[in-house]
Amino acid sequence: MSALMPDNGTEVSTFSARRNKFPRSARLLRHADFERVYKQGRRHFAPHMTVFYLPRRDEVTAAEVQGPRVGFTVGKVLGGAVVRNRIKRRLREAVRLHGLVPVAVDVVINPKKSLLASPFEALRREVGRAFEVIEKSVARP
Repeated sequence: MSALMPDNGTEVSTFSARRNKFPRSARLLRHADFERVYKQGRRHFAPHMTVFYLPRRDEVTAAEVQGPRVGFTVGKVLGGAVVRNRIKRRLREAVRLHGLVPVAVDVVINPKKSLLASPFEALRREVGRAFEVIEKSVARP
């Protein structure tokens, strides 16, 4: 049984929605950062997405979070606003559930249309594999 069980039989989580939120410090937000990752970074191709990444060696200070910053680009070619937001929510949750690796790197995930039809577990495995590749690549001198 869960910590709280209402009369209707559904479980209520004891965590607040804020605690499970994708933290702002782990998000890539500025257009210039996206452009830098696209132009100077490396790519990892997966069946449902292309992942661009670039290590942050010079810019990271002790005060900053040492983990990755992740951004998502979902073009209008993939669908309307509702569809694009659904894609971003699924990707954000897959990254959040995977857990962020302790590597200072900027990551941009560019999904493909096939992502919508894929099951969530396949998406989680793909995101996990992408972060493994990134971690190995960044660890090499």
